[in-house]
Amino acid sequence: MQTQSLVITIVIIVALVGAIWYSRTPQTPSISNFEACVEAGHPVMESYPRQCRTPDGTTFTEDIGNENDKIDLIRIDTPRPNATVTGPLSITGQARGGWFFEATFPIHLEDASGTVLATTFAQADGEWMTEEFVPFTSELTIPNTFSGTAILVLKKNNPSGLPEHADELRVPITVETSESTPAATLEIKAYFANSGMISGDQDECTTVFPVTRTVPRTVSVARTAMEQLLAGPTAEEQSQGYTTSINPGVNIQKLTIENGVARVDLSETLEQQVGGSCRVTAILAQIIETLQQFPTVRDVVISINDRTEDILQP
Repeated sequence: MQTQSLVITIVIIVALVGAIWYSRTPQTPSISNFEACVEAGHPVMESYPRQCRTPDGTTFTEDIGNENDKIDLIRIDTPRPNATVTGPLSITGQARGGWFFEATFPIHLEDASGTVLATTFAQADGEWMTEEFVPFTSELTIPNTFSGTAILVLKKNNPSGLPEHADELRVPITVETSESTPAATLEIKAYFANSGMISGDQDECTTVFPVTRTVPRTVSVARTAMEQLLAGPTAEEQSQGYTTSINPGVNIQKLTIENGVARVDLSETLEQQVGGSCRVTAILAQIIETLQQFPTVRDVVISINDRTEDILQP
């Protein structure tokens, strides 16, 4: 009987010690999504969408809405998915002519539950009766009482009301009230040619110069820098002699940085009607210098529609 009591006592003591040890041991928070992975301090890969990887190799992908599914129909330039915004919100982008009706289409702002917070219309900045992409602009007034996660919904204009003709682009954003602290910014560089700044034995085909742009703070700094590069020099920069050899309308299809190598896949517009070895060299210089401004990038691999061979032939 004494032996049995001793065994029970030992079991109770072991259980108590285990409970105390467990209560005092820091517990690793459960990670089930991209945001929790980032908050835990795990590395974020410079990709699109961004990806966060835990030490056990589990990868979580950032929610960018349905942008990748609609890229052939409508493209949003501002705000970008997961941007932090305040009102009034300026909205710009491009959409196929079929997205418009009478040169407009509706835009809604919804909260996380789907409640519509605000509505407006986008206006085509050009002839909309075409199958090509047409630039659009809009401005949305956000209720100053709302802040938090929201969805910007760019709806295809559907005067028929038939569900088979309905479509929409959904863009997740974070809204800050106007009273909130303004979103932080950072400075990045985009590289352009400037013949007036060439000196000495510098090669005009390979020499490019940085211009500084102030942008909202983001983890995707390399992608942001490339977007600034592809947008070309501003009117003020052009007046200062800056030029670009890159065709207008080039889109980033994928950008990743791993192990010091930036791999950027661009749309085929990049190589359309590109003639002359000097221009090809200048295009490469602009892209490489723009990406290599970041210490995490040692080498750059450029592709077009996943092709790395026989691209940008002079």
